[in-house]
Amino acid sequence: MRFDVYSPLALSLLLAAAGPLTGRYVAPAAAARVLAAAAVVTAGATVWTLVLLGAALLGDVPPEARGGHQGGAADPVPVVIGLTACLGLVVVAVRLRRAVRAEWRTRRALRRLCAGQPADTELIVAASAVPRACAVPGRPGRILVTSAMLGALGPAERRVLLAHERAHLAHRHDVLVTAAVLAAAADPLLCPVRSAVGYLVERWADERAAAEVGDRRTAALALARAALTAQRGGEVPALHFADRAVTRRIAALQAAPQPSLGSATLAVLALSTLPPLLAADATGDLLRLLTGAPL
Repeated sequence: MRFDVYSPLALSLLLAAAGPLTGRYVAPAAAARVLAAAAVVTAGATVWTLVLLGAALLGDVPPEARGGHQGGAADPVPVVIGLTACLGLVVVAVRLRRAVRAEWRTRRALRRLCAGQPADTELIVAASAVPRACAVPGRPGRILVTSAMLGALGPAERRVLLAHERAHLAHRHDVLVTAAVLAAAADPLLCPVRSAVGYLVERWADERAAAEVGDRRTAALALARAALTAQRGGEVPALHFADRAVTRRIAALQAAPQPSLGSATLAVLALSTLPPLLAADATGDLLRLLTGAPL
């Protein structure tokens, strides 16, 4: 237990380092799915690790686990670490609550913007001087575009924009982004993975839009024009066409599509299985220590 219980924290750092690299060399659809799943599993194992460390303070370790006498080896979990883990759990709870509330507020604000529209309406055009376009998840999903954004784009570029937002809705990118956000709230070491997933779903939608219009150059031009136009509008807390490292996305559209690289995605998936396995082993060790059973 002395080593296994700390392993999910170390693996969180490894995943945080591997995440951006995976997104750079793997097709965005595969990379986004794998990284979001790996982040959720790793964050869960990390939180369980904190629970184990805190639980070690609830009871005394039997003398047999210390080497057969009171003056034997030290407790497998020092008191200061156990107390730190308890404090960490409180911090995790606060961070998760804030993340959930922020997500709820964003979705509620977007639903209000779409209120009163017929159920079968996919595209909602808002009369506004602020250039914006975003996907509004739900049942049904909607695409919210302002008149200023539509006026800034040509016919072909509008097709790119709408195809991009439809890709967000069709592939439920909001679920992947929310999963990564909550995972990073539970395990702050995974913040780079959260950023990588947010970028990758935009790249994924870019690729789907380019495939639908059949012209990667037009897709890149639409993204560039939308980004320049949107600079006047400030920030918007949603999946948004002209957002998330626009320069890198334009460069990617001007290059050849990335390969799927199944071996790399399998490697990340294999890495994500280690934290729960090690956490499970640490759980068994703790139970045996607290009950005095032989290890």
